Amino acid sequence: MSVSIDPFHAMGVSRIAHALKAEGRSIIHMEFGQPSTGAPAAALARAHAVLDSDPMGYWESPELKARIARHYLDTHGLTVAPERILLTCGASPALVTALAGGFSPGDTIAIARPGYVAYRNTIRALKLNVHEIACGPESQYRLSAEAIAALDPAPRGLIVASPANPTGAIIPAAGLAALAEVCRRRNIQIISDEIYHGLTYGEPTRSMLAFAPDAVVINSFSKYFSMVAWRLGWMVAPADQVEHYRAYAANLFLTAPSLSQHAALAAMDCADELDRHVAAYGVNRQLMLDALPELGLTAIAPPDGAFYIYADVGHLTDDSLAFCQQMVRDTGVATAPGIDFDPVDGRRFIRISFAVSTDETREALRRLQPWFAARPRL
Repeated sequence: MSVSIDPFHAMGVSRIAHALKAEGRSIIHMEFGQPSTGAPAAALARAHAVLDSDPMGYWESPELKARIARHYLDTHGLTVAPERILLTCGASPALVTALAGGFSPGDTIAIARPGYVAYRNTIRALKLNVHEIACGPESQYRLSAEAIAALDPAPRGLIVASPANPTGAIIPAAGLAALAEVCRRRNIQIISDEIYHGLTYGEPTRSMLAFAPDAVVINSFSKYFSMVAWRLGWMVAPADQVEHYRAYAANLFLTAPSLSQHAALAAMDCADELDRHVAAYGVNRQLMLDALPELGLTAIAPPDGAFYIYADVGHLTDDSLAFCQQMVRDTGVATAPGIDFDPVDGRRFIRISFAVSTDETREALRRLQPWFAARPRL
């Protein structure tokens, strides 16, 4: 019998936004974690050249895997054999591969709450059990080793995200090391979601591989590399389980798109262009941090990385989905309801993505100021 999972409510908000746009309304999309910029210029040029010269087919680029391996050496000082890297059709198939290949039905996987909606739902869809660990403002929305040590019985797996979605919270190096140690001691397999690496506004975050070499690491070209629609990600598998995970990935998803692999290889050498995007996100972040208190949003998560602000709107609503639906209808600004990320307390939170242009950020704040001012308090 199939397993029932929750819908992705932000997609419902987005459908309303697109319907309004089709009616001629001006819409600012801040509901999804997707850059408003496109792929780097060199990646587009490479794709055009390949389209004219290569019929393509099922393929896994050895050059791209070697370049990703060099990225770990250059960025983190870590030696990762290219053979450990599996190219996937985005980070989502990498997550499915990691969960399906690493665990058996009935196993328990621990995750932070709030956390990315697809963690909970993918775990359940694969007939695994999910254990959500509350990580609120008292812990700066960070998962801690103490929380994992307190679990009885120990889960079989743990998903760690730093920077995290929806909060942008970063776990410092000491915290990652402590998580790795408690998981090693309790025989808990770590899956580290690192898709927001490169998107930080202070000290860069560390890879879990520095502390747990046998962790399964997931990453993507969708966020920092601004290649959402190209559907390309990767997974770093433990050295002694590469063929095991490769079998799952190949049977479930065949190979990643060949054109995307060609383009991604070029994108990896576009740091100057991509870092300008991050600088723009930093400007947007500061604009929002300055303006949100004027909207009455004073309780927010610390957005140290990624491109989100997770804001408490509990003084205005206890139904974040209806709140976001009304907001987009009234203002044309689309945001994500907190219930996607936290089924317990998310009814009083919204997530706002600032991965849009700076002009759009300013315009969104201009529209939201009178709307929030007119909202009755509970």
